Amino acid sequence: MSAPTEVELYFLKGKVERWLRFGTPVSERVLDRRRRIATFAPDAIFAFVRWASNDYGTLVSRIDILRACRAGEACSTVPWVKPGAEILLRSFGWEKVQRVLRAIDSVEVLGLPPQEICPDHWRHIHSRLAAGLAPRPYSRGRHRAWLLRSKITSP
Repeated sequence: MSAPTEVELYFLKGKVERWLRFGTPVSERVLDRRRRIATFAPDAIFAFVRWASNDYGTLVSRIDILRACRAGEACSTVPWVKPGAEILLRSFGWEKVQRVLRAIDSVEVLGLPPQEICPDHWRHIHSRLAAGLAPRPYSRGRHRAWLLRSKITSP
């Protein structure tokens, strides 16, 4: 049995927010009125948004698109994600976070759940943003090709 990935979500209005932009947890556990734990099955893909501010403005604005790893598989440590996950996309700074959120919206406009598209697309967006370039949009044709490729390569 593979170990599940747990993500601690938190909300303190106007100060600290840790929330999921997309992803389907297999369960959620409420710790108190501000905190809960979302549990993801191995290979699940989800977007984890972190934001914090103080009296002087925003301190942290970042988004990570992650894949929950299987037991024994190498993974990266990510704050508030236990035991860790594979990082498909990591972006920080409000301008870049907004660009990632728009990319997620454009996938949803196609009628596709963002957690079910080709993981390589999130890596592509990460690389293009890191290089200061505009990412190519995801398309139904690209999604169809990925579905066919995954049928051929899966055991």
